[in-house]
Amino acid sequence: MLKVYNTLTRQKEDFVPLKENVVRIYVCGPTVYDYPHIGNARSFSVFDTIRRYLEYLGYRVQYIVNFTDIDDKMINRANEEGISVGDLATKFIAEYRLIAKQLNLKPATINPRATEHIDDIIEMVELIVKNGKGYAVDGDVYFDVSEWDKYGVLSKINLDDDSTIARVEADDKKQDPRDFALWKGEKPGEPSWDSPWGKGRPGWHAECSVMGKHYLGLPFDIHGGGQDLIFPHHENEIAQSSAAYGIDTPVKYWLHNGFLTINSEKMSKSEQNFSTAREVLDNYDHQAVRLYLVSGQYGQPLDYNDGALKQAIQTLERIRNAVDTIKGRITILERTGSRESDADKRLAEASKKVRNGFEAAMNDDFNTPGALAEIFTFIREINTHTKDVGGAAVLRESISVLSELIGILGIDIESQDTNEESASSETLKGIVEYLLELREDARKTKNFALADQIRDRLGQLGIVVSDTKDGPTWKI
Repeated sequence: MLKVYNTLTRQKEDFVPLKENVVRIYVCGPTVYDYPHIGNARSFSVFDTIRRYLEYLGYRVQYIVNFTDIDDKMINRANEEGISVGDLATKFIAEYRLIAKQLNLKPATINPRATEHIDDIIEMVELIVKNGKGYAVDGDVYFDVSEWDKYGVLSKINLDDDSTIARVEADDKKQDPRDFALWKGEKPGEPSWDSPWGKGRPGWHAECSVMGKHYLGLPFDIHGGGQDLIFPHHENEIAQSSAAYGIDTPVKYWLHNGFLTINSEKMSKSEQNFSTAREVLDNYDHQAVRLYLVSGQYGQPLDYNDGALKQAIQTLERIRNAVDTIKGRITILERTGSRESDADKRLAEASKKVRNGFEAAMNDDFNTPGALAEIFTFIREINTHTKDVGGAAVLRESISVLSELIGILGIDIESQDTNEESASSETLKGIVEYLLELREDARKTKNFALADQIRDRLGQLGIVVSDTKDGPTWKI
């Protein structure tokens, strides 16, 4: 029986979908104003894995991932670049889709955009105001937190705590500093739409309540996102949906992935301690990156460092080597003939055992580390079998089982593409760093002509070398 940790109840619960054999999932997607960082990519990969496992269990999954394509960050970035908000969204949606392909994310059932649901948002805000849970001031509309006694049900926050209020957008028009914007009146240079309160645009939180209801109905099964969204975003979603549509629990299970950390500190753009997903994927095997991102239990923090990525590369290589060994053994057996043996029986039993162990781990709140441990126990059994005399049929079955189970984690071991682009990037990195070592040696021996020649030649190739107190750095 699958159990999931529900943020709403703070405990593991049996997973029972609201509709038999159908699971409806809404995951908060990116605000498409910038390049996603690798922490965002963890959320993408985690929920793709959850979706894959539910499909493996036989459920038909409706999987919605939205694009936030209108908010303050979008407007500010578009103004900085001198382009429209729509063009900015197009640019970074394309970047997301490239990253999704490289991380082997299954396409969502649909990727709705906030700007495609303005009429739905206005309708929801009207219902909230009509039901006495919102108020309008000079073209802005706010949710009245004091009128919703269940506010805080998800985050378990103390509404009177100053730190709670500090996380809510300040605005002198509010009746209470804890209230949040449902609709924002028009400002010069901003996109706007007609509404009963004048021209304006949605508040950030409104879009997900509307799109979840539009595509999945209410209530639906799972709402996912990073832990940083619990408050205020997901808390506000519950308040909005409940106040507008008269439903106490619009979502049955709330699942939140842990942060990617650097030296135990949350990775975030505001702290400037992040690497973009593009930077990481350009320099490492794509499947190794995916393996790293799902290697930890999804609800716990995962520390990001070069060593962890290199370990993922080695882990992936072990899996690939096992598959290559099996295929080589099958080729030999097909040429020389094979017969069943006790080794075949042991491997057939191991195939059943790994499936049972994998399922037991994943049924425990999608415990991917436990699932990977089962896979590597199975690989050891395979390696033992290939040293014994046995038949080809059981080896083919072992590849099928291994491929199916590791595929749930988003790894395609049958693919012969080992990411030539990443391999090329690694090769380029090695060559440039070797040349910079030669340049440093030349400088130490006062052969400045050679040192300058190396720097200038790299510059002609589009590689900029900068000398710092900690040594030379380079970028393309």
